[in-house]
This record gives sequence, structure tokens and C-alpha cells, in this order.
Amino acid sequence: MTDPQPYEVYAIRYGSLAQRVRRDNFIATDDHDLPMPIDYFVWAIVGNGRTIVVDTGFDQAEGDRRGRTIERLPRQGLEMIGVDAARVEDVIVTHLHYDHAGTLDDFPAARFHLQEREMGYATGRHMCQAPLGHAYSADHVCTMVRRVFDGRVAFHDGAGQIAPGIEVHLIGGHTMGVQCVRVLTRRGWLVLASDSAHFYENFQAVSPFPIVYSVADMIDGYATLRRLAGGEDRIIPGHDPLVMARYPAARAGLEGAVARLDADPAG
Repeated sequence: MTDPQPYEVYAIRYGSLAQRVRRDNFIATDDHDLPMPIDYFVWAIVGNGRTIVVDTGFDQAEGDRRGRTIERLPRQGLEMIGVDAARVEDVIVTHLHYDHAGTLDDFPAARFHLQEREMGYATGRHMCQAPLGHAYSADHVCTMVRRVFDGRVAFHDGAGQIAPGIEVHLIGGHTMGVQCVRVLTRRGWLVLASDSAHFYENFQAVSPFPIVYSVADMIDGYATLRRLAGGEDRIIPGHDPLVMARYPAARAGLEGAVARLDADPAG
């Protein structure tokens, strides 16, 4: 078997929340009231004869319920780079929060890759507590349960390989079963942190995000992200608007919508 060729990796920005301040993004911070908006992404990994999508975002109805701005459905963002959601065969779901596990029905051919402990967490006793359950949508979780009974969920326990050059790794912290994705690219291993680190500042300053199952696991996870990536410049946080500023557009006309993450970052 030959070694895999490097993959192309894209960040698709589908929504945002401008009315957010620093105290919303860090457990402890100075300048509590300074604006710090958040972006919402899904990701696409393309190459070696396959396309793998990471997370499925949320739809307009969910955005309206939660006061989020949705600029395009995740499937519409994927269409911008020629990816037809209806034909995607593998989707990695990093965790089951509303902004990562909605629009599952837009991927009718997909098998969903999920940490087993995330499913247990999202359907177990912890969801009786509002501080832990409020970031989940019961409808999204129930849809994933239906996909289990359809035989369309692949459960992982810790680290696993999705395809040659594409791995998942359990991180924990933000939720019990949040996982990151490690991808071989032309500039080495790239880590899609998802909500293992919402912002660059979370892991660079070791300043945890306030929606958290275990602060200790979240902080340990920052070290794991560094080890897997081999350098902070190859860690992609899950919600930071700086991603769009640091990486070039996938092509002309997609500035601010789709970034090419396997390209060299600016600065």
C-alpha cells in the first residue's frame, strides 16, 4: 500500500455571532466587556479519491432560536468548493452540540464518525442539568440516535483512523467526548481542534472556554493538540474569526466564506 498523498483542507464559515464579549469566551479574563465575536464553521478534507466532512453545523431555525446569524447553510458552503453534501460518504462529528451536529439529514449517504462516550454523555444523566445540556439540541441528538439504528454511525473509543492520513483523537474537556481531527497536508500534520479550542487564545494563553465538562481535561487537551500538530501554527481552532484572516480564500470570490487551511498562513 502506498502512502497517502497530502489532503486539501477547507474551513467553511456558515454563521456568526457578533454580539459577544470576552467574558463569554474565557473562564477568567481581563477586559471582560471588550467585543469578541465568534464564527461558526464546518470543514472539508479533500484528496486521495475521497471527501470527508467534519461537522454539520446548524440550520436557520436553530440559528433563529439561539440568536445566531446564519449566512449560508453548511451544504451551501460546501457547494462553493464543489462538494455535494448528498454524496458525501463519511462525516466526522466532533461532538453533538447544536452547532456541530445539525443538518444531519443533508448528508443522506454518510456514515457518521463519533466518539462512543459523546453519545453516552449526550443521552445520559448529565443532560438533566441545564449548564451541561443547554448547548445540545434534543432533535439533533435524537436524529443521531436514529442514524445509529440505521447502521450509519461508526463509534470510536479514543484514537482511530478514518482513512490513511486522517485520524480522530479523543480530547474531552469541552464535552465528555469531543474529538479533534488530524489530517496529513503538504505542510505536515494539521489538527482541526473543533471545540477542543474555540480560539487561538484558549490554547496559547491556557485560558479555558466557559462551556466545559472538565476544566482539567480541557487544559490537558491543549497539550495534546500541540503534540498531534507538531506546532501551534498547525492547530485550527473551532470558532475563531482569525482563521479567515490568517488563511487564504479557497479561490477568488470566496474571501470570508471558505479558507484553504493546508496553505501557508499569513504572518
